[in-house]
Amino acid sequence: MKIVFLGTNGWYDTATGNTVCALIKTRRYDIVLDAGNGLYKLDQYCDGKKPVFILLSHFHIDHIAGLHTLVKFKFKKGLTICGQRGTRRILKKFVGRPFTVPLEKLPYPVKILELPSEGDRLPFRVKTLPLVHADPVLGFRLELEGKTVTYCTDTGYCPNALELARGTGALITECAHLPGETNPLWPHFNPETAARLAKEAGAKRLILTHFSAERYHKPGLRAMALRIARRAFPGTVAARDGLSISL
Repeated sequence: MKIVFLGTNGWYDTATGNTVCALIKTRRYDIVLDAGNGLYKLDQYCDGKKPVFILLSHFHIDHIAGLHTLVKFKFKKGLTICGQRGTRRILKKFVGRPFTVPLEKLPYPVKILELPSEGDRLPFRVKTLPLVHADPVLGFRLELEGKTVTYCTDTGYCPNALELARGTGALITECAHLPGETNPLWPHFNPETAARLAKEAGAKRLILTHFSAERYHKPGLRAMALRIARRAFPGTVAARDGLSISL
C-alpha cells in the first residue's frame, strides 16, 4: 500500500503545487482524499481497473475544484464519492451544468454516500468525526490491509482529531499556518500543533500537506516547517506534489 500526493497546496495553485489531493493505492481499491486541482493527475497513477473512491473532507473550493476533470477518466469499476451530510445536494449543483459535465453524464457509474450514516455501504472501514473549521469538515480514519491512515485537514487542534489519530500508522494533516500563527476564527494547523497532535496521539508517522499557497510560496518555507515539526515529532515528512510513501 502506498500514498501518492497529487496536490499539496491549500487555497490556490502555485509553482510549488496544485491544490490538495492524495491517492491511497491498495491491492483492491484506489482511494482519493479530497479533490483539489491535483486530481487531474490521477490517471498517471491509477489505471481505472479497480473501484475508485473519493473522500471529501468539506466543500471549500480548493478541496473540490478538481471534480470538473472527472470526465477525463475511465473508471471501469465505477466511482463512489463520499462526504458529509448534504453531499448529494451540493455535488448535483457543483458537478453539473452550466459549470461542467454532470455526474450522471460521466462515462462510468457514480454513487454518492453521505457519512457517517451510509458508511456501512463501503467495502472498507472508515471512521469519521467532525473537526473545527470555519465551515463543517470531516476527519477520516481508514483501516486498509491491516494498516490505518488518518486524514485531518482544514482544522485546528481538537479532541476529535486526537481520537482519529490515536496509534495511526500515517497521520496526514495540514500545515496552512506559519510557525506560531493561529486564527481561532479560521482554524488551521501550524507545524507545532501538527507535531503536537502526532506526538500525543502516538502516531507512527506525520505527513504535512495543504500548505498555504500564500504563506508557503517557496519550497524552503516548507523545509522550515518540517524542521520545526521534527523538533517535537522526528517522524515527520513534508509532502510535495508527486511524493510517494509506502506503508
